[in-house]
Amino acid sequence: MSSNVLDESAFHQLADQTFARIENLLDDAGLDLETTGGVLTVEMDDGSKLILNRQPPVREIWLAARSGGYHFGWDGSRWFSRREDTSLDDMLRRCIVEQGGPSLPTG
Repeated sequence: MSSNVLDESAFHQLADQTFARIENLLDDAGLDLETTGGVLTVEMDDGSKLILNRQPPVREIWLAARSGGYHFGWDGSRWFSRREDTSLDDMLRRCIVEQGGPSLPTG
């Protein structure tokens, strides 16, 4: 199932689950985060930020990091970027480490 097939309700349900899981993971890692209006901002120790937000019109989750902006659509089992050929989870882990944060557990 591609992100274009998700109806709005399914998109929001999946995005809510994903954001809750990521918030728990980041909180457990001791990272400073804030959620406001569907936007998750992670402030790194060096003052840089990672920003995750949902884009309902295109049924994607976007990640903004110092290294760039990344778009992830639902591929039926995970949020995935065809352009980057990686999952949201893997890209988030990479960006956190690149911005001086801890290595997060995989799983």
